[in-house]
Amino acid sequence: MSTIRQFQVTFDCADPERVARFWCEVLGYVVPPPPEGHASWTDYDRTLPADRQGASFACSDPTGVGPRMYFQRVPEGKVVKNRVHLDVRVGTGLVGEERLAALTAERDRLTALGAVCDRVLVADEFNESCIGMRDVEGNEFCLD
Repeated sequence: MSTIRQFQVTFDCADPERVARFWCEVLGYVVPPPPEGHASWTDYDRTLPADRQGASFACSDPTGVGPRMYFQRVPEGKVVKNRVHLDVRVGTGLVGEERLAALTAERDRLTALGAVCDRVLVADEFNESCIGMRDVEGNEFCLD
């Protein structure tokens, strides 16, 4: 019998806290409490060596169901398409115009947070509508 393992999704990025807070808003996630003995993550960050300050940030599903999201600073910028991306399930169970309306409303909410809409794929005879997006640092994701 195989063992079920939990996993986290890790993003390489330039500004971990900014990207983490964006994804908190997208997914309804929260920033976990700071380590014991620290009033805030900023207080904790100040205890780190200068080159490690602001180097990472995390957020998690407040219900404990979804995976933890971890964001780590890397020196290089994004240069090619993601090989893995998140599908944010906005239109589950919806079809046609009702689905497209739900996706469009979420697209509008997320663009106000700094996301960019790449393309809107309207339903055809094989697939339902979806919207290709980019987060605040250009990482691709879909509204599905």
